[in-house]
Amino acid sequence: MKKLTALLATALIAATAGVAQARDLGPDEALKLRDAGTILSFDKLNAAALAKHPGATVGETELDEEYGRYIYQVDLLDAQGVQWDVELDASNAQILKDHQDD
Repeated sequence: MKKLTALLATALIAATAGVAQARDLGPDEALKLRDAGTILSFDKLNAAALAKHPGATVGETELDEEYGRYIYQVDLLDAQGVQWDVELDASNAQILKDHQDD
């Protein structure tokens, strides 16, 4: 029983440590990063996401900092009504994740 408790405690600590490494950035901070050239413009990031799903429209967007890397997340709705979650490296528009929203 003690092993199980220790294992669960370790798993919980590991899970919360990962969560603590990501933070949402507000609009003011995002604009400062863009103006400094640290991240690309939001138009360029949206265009890169839309290139994966031609004809889609942009929904919600979010900029996060994860482990020192800026991640731009965008929700897309394609022409068939399918929702997509696309994550890009905000510094170079590299697609990191592209999956259908459940």
